[in-house]
Amino acid sequence: MKKQLVVLMSLLVVVSMIMAGCSAAPAATSAPTGGEIAVIVKTGNSSFWQNVQSGASSALKELQAQTPKLSVTFLGAQSESNVNEEINIVENAINRGVKAIVLAPSDVTALQPAVKDAKTAGIPVLIIDSKLNGDASQYVSFLATDNNAAGEACGKAMVDAIKAKTGSDTGKIAIMSYVAGVGSEVGRVGGFKDYIAKNSHLTIVTTQYSNSDMPTALNQTTNVLTANPDLVGIFGANEPTAIGMGTAIKNAGLAGKIVAIGFDGAAQLQAFIKDGTLNAIAVQSSFQMGYLGVKNAYAVAFLNQTIPATIDTGFIMVTKDNIDSQDAKNVLY
Repeated sequence: MKKQLVVLMSLLVVVSMIMAGCSAAPAATSAPTGGEIAVIVKTGNSSFWQNVQSGASSALKELQAQTPKLSVTFLGAQSESNVNEEINIVENAINRGVKAIVLAPSDVTALQPAVKDAKTAGIPVLIIDSKLNGDASQYVSFLATDNNAAGEACGKAMVDAIKAKTGSDTGKIAIMSYVAGVGSEVGRVGGFKDYIAKNSHLTIVTTQYSNSDMPTALNQTTNVLTANPDLVGIFGANEPTAIGMGTAIKNAGLAGKIVAIGFDGAAQLQAFIKDGTLNAIAVQSSFQMGYLGVKNAYAVAFLNQTIPATIDTGFIMVTKDNIDSQDAKNVLY
């Protein structure tokens, strides 16, 4: 009987040790079951930003398999020039305690305080499209086209097309831009101007700013074409501006007579390539900005992972020769 009691006591000790070991083992870590990633862009009123939304939605569908209650919201100001509205959208996202923010700043300086507020609140911010000025430690990553390289590629397309048409690299050209000082515009137009200056004898007669409003760009381009009947080339630096520019060129009967380079890949710009109104368009992968923005925001906010400080989302020069290629189809929208 004593022997049986000793055996029983020994078993109880072993079981107690096993149970103690189990309770001491750390619990397996897993992603939270839900939370919001806020995607905030310059404006929701263009197909470029709507394609960003498509990319964000695609990422959400994939991520909901492991985080069922994950949500991705998408908001933008009424126009790219309405900076205060975008600031308010960011502050509202902070106040409701989102898990992360994916932000395309309409003004690379004015949005700095809001981004700082997000960091103070413990909300990671990923910047897309236009790099924020100031302290880069306020946000975790910048995802965008290399706008300087894209601008240079547009400059090269301009010079090459003018040489092919006139046999010379001289003459007047104009730049139809969008919002002065915004990060993507600085890089894009800066790269274009640098290439023109270093690789041609072309003269830039004017740089106009449409505030990303298509009717404004149309009117501005009409005026530039009227004032400069000897213009040999013109560059439209974003989607609504390039659409307005192309429309003005067609209205003036100058399609195919003046070299025109655009930016972005909306359906109307594709039509301008096919009918010869535009010689080329530089097309960013706006879908990738939304998709990779949300995927990387999730990695940081939900999985506590480290991501690269800069992520290049790429671009392709689309012409009549390659517009039907798979590479072009992957970025056109």
